[in-house]
Amino acid sequence: MSQRITRINALLQREISEQMRRYYRADTAAITISDVSVSADLRNAKIYYSVLGDDAEIAASQKLFRRIGKDIRQRVSREITLKYFPTFYYTYDPSLERGAEINEILDQLDQESK
Repeated sequence: MSQRITRINALLQREISEQMRRYYRADTAAITISDVSVSADLRNAKIYYSVLGDDAEIAASQKLFRRIGKDIRQRVSREITLKYFPTFYYTYDPSLERGAEINEILDQLDQESK
């Protein structure tokens, strides 16, 4: 991945998080933008997010992004100038949840060894 794409990914991640915090604070308090992956031609961007909570919270966040996704893209496009502004595709990212499960297992193993 080129240095430019890496910088654009980080910039979009920061700005999406900022717009969510600024305009949708109550709805998105439990949602974290974990990663952004922009295609090489800058036409598409996958926005990976994680959610604190259970399956109901995950389903609610998916509905929320279907409702406010285009608005977030418009707000971000006003702040960031690119030749081609990507279309956002929101994808749930369970990696933080898996990481927490692994940490729990390691803690249990550590306690058992003592």
